[in-house]
Amino acid sequence: MAEITRKRTGELLRGVFQILSGEPDGLPARDVLKKLESIVPPTTFEKSDYPNRPGVRRFEKIVRFATVSCVKAGWLEKSKGRWILTETGKTAFQTIPDPEKFRREASRLYHAWAETNQEIDRSDEENPEESRTSVSFENANEQAWTEIEEHISKMDPYDFQNKVIPGLLKGMGYHVAYTAPPGADGGVDIVAYPDPLGTKETTIKISVRRRVQKADVKDLREFLSRIHPGEVGIFISVAGFTSDAERECRSDQRKIRLIDLDKLFDLWVEHYSKIPESSRKLLSIKPVWFLELGNTE
Repeated sequence: MAEITRKRTGELLRGVFQILSGEPDGLPARDVLKKLESIVPPTTFEKSDYPNRPGVRRFEKIVRFATVSCVKAGWLEKSKGRWILTETGKTAFQTIPDPEKFRREASRLYHAWAETNQEIDRSDEENPEESRTSVSFENANEQAWTEIEEHISKMDPYDFQNKVIPGLLKGMGYHVAYTAPPGADGGVDIVAYPDPLGTKETTIKISVRRRVQKADVKDLREFLSRIHPGEVGIFISVAGFTSDAERECRSDQRKIRLIDLDKLFDLWVEHYSKIPESSRKLLSIKPVWFLELGNTE
């Protein structure tokens, strides 16, 4: 059996870190793996499939399992199929250029974590070929998130703005008083209140963006111009927000909340049972349970 050495594993990991070092918001794991092939070309062995799993190439699996130690070391974060380099990870990448030493340090920190938590079968981290799981949680999580993103991107804009988002607000206990008609672009798409009659002081104004581009400072300022003293603004942008927009929001004295797709979906899951059926059927979800034989997150 061909052996994946520590040096080779370190080369693969440093390739991953090189890619992510220029991506402050991280990248989907599938994109990282695709880019990695051009930076650290797979060997003949890594290109081959597992004997008992035709179509499952070794390269991607080896890289995924190699990153386990980096996650436990605090160098890498994984969330909804996206890999993000931490500040500690950036420092490690810059200060440990030797691939084998890089791998050894990640492994040392992993084992320190394992000693504290006492819940990881180390054979999975050190020998990805011997993994006892045919489908890892990470792969399933990534696939599910990809499908969710694609589903939302293909959803009718009106359904998303005037059915999905109001449904979530109702599930959270708010009362929706206004939804903008199709085609309207007045900056405020939804108005809601904490009580049925809207007699309490707080008025909640929501702007919903489902564009491919991140909402920038200009977009945020246009929305802020419609938020009056005592009102609360919620800006929902599926693509997220630029760093400048986030800074602008933090420095503003008004009560403004920025919600990207990650946060939106977390809220959807949290309040799912209370969301009206008419809205739930547009973004229907179901929990799936996995036997945890080895934590690859």
